[in-house]
Amino acid sequence: MSMNVGSSSGEDEVVSTINTTPLVDVMLVLLIIFLITIPAVISAVKVKLPSETNIARVTKPENIDISVTKDGDIYWNTTQVNDTDELVKRLGKVSVLNPQPELHVRGDSGARYESVGRVVYAAQRAGIMKVSFVTQPPERGG
Repeated sequence: MSMNVGSSSGEDEVVSTINTTPLVDVMLVLLIIFLITIPAVISAVKVKLPSETNIARVTKPENIDISVTKDGDIYWNTTQVNDTDELVKRLGKVSVLNPQPELHVRGDSGARYESVGRVVYAAQRAGIMKVSFVTQPPERGG
């Protein structure tokens, strides 16, 4: 067993080469991580995702405006609806009309998703075919 303790002249030699072993180790680990994660990121099922559309709302007299307040109160145009059963009954009466009116849901930005979901579920139970959500458009130029 031998050991290098320095030169006999008392001067240490400066090593001017870079030790690339740690660099190669890190690069191999990164390569393995990328090889493992890339198949998980690429979707195997081909689907066409919907794109964002902004269609100007056409207000017709037969359209129904349902508003949901921050507290979860439901309003049919300007009249408050007591519960979702009453909403289903009222929507059921208009769902048989030809042409069927559109349902425009206006939810307060502070309203719970559950409150708006109950309105959508009531529309589904009543047989309403077209439900639209009314939103505030973003400010331009800002």
